Amino acid sequence: MLISEIYLSRQGEGRLSGTPSVFVRTSGCNLRCSFCDTPFTSWRPEGTQQPISDVVAAVNRSAADKLPDRIDQAETGFEGPAKHVVLTGGEPMLAKGVAELCEQLHQSGFHITIETAGTLDPNLHCDLMSISPKLSNSVPSQERAGQWAAKHQATRYRPDVTATLIRRHDYQLKFVVSAPSDLTEIESYLNDVGSVDRAKVLLMPEGIDADTLGQRAAWLEKLCAEREFQFCPRFHIHWYGNKRAT
Repeated sequence: MLISEIYLSRQGEGRLSGTPSVFVRTSGCNLRCSFCDTPFTSWRPEGTQQPISDVVAAVNRSAADKLPDRIDQAETGFEGPAKHVVLTGGEPMLAKGVAELCEQLHQSGFHITIETAGTLDPNLHCDLMSISPKLSNSVPSQERAGQWAAKHQATRYRPDVTATLIRRHDYQLKFVVSAPSDLTEIESYLNDVGSVDRAKVLLMPEGIDADTLGQRAAWLEKLCAEREFQFCPRFHIHWYGNKRAT
């Protein structure tokens, strides 16, 4: 598998926010989001090829590491090893061997979260499918992306795949929101998926710095309350800044 990084941190987004977790970041993606905050796994994929057995061994080592210090408060309450693993990317569902990796992590007793855009559906073990469908605000410009702009647009919208994933797994749906007008598109997407638990729909402000996130949170939290969605902060940005391996 092409692996960008493996590290211990806290989950910064969604229902398991704050949970000590080992992050396995695969490299490679079938999309090119305009706001991608990990371009080293998508726009310019980088990493090292590692056997699955080495990845599992690295996860077990990382699970026993010391958590990085938080900016806002002292370290409290964690006695390792960590029991949660987050497969992220890039697009981890694209990674060769991801089903075998999930099976080995499951056999090792880890809770597995997969962070995915919801465009691919390999048959694998997952305890929490964290799906982040890409709205039109994710489409890159032709000038920046070339042929990837059209490919991204043609690939990003797969409510049929999302519907299958949420039938098969416990899930959360995380939408990146840049403007209030995005809510109309979110409602349309949910209608196309069908039978979605709105309590599992999380709206997250787009941004990679605390000031931008704070400005967008000011109106997004109100919209979430009105629509019966969950507001989803990006805690890791507030804790650590936009840094790798956090």
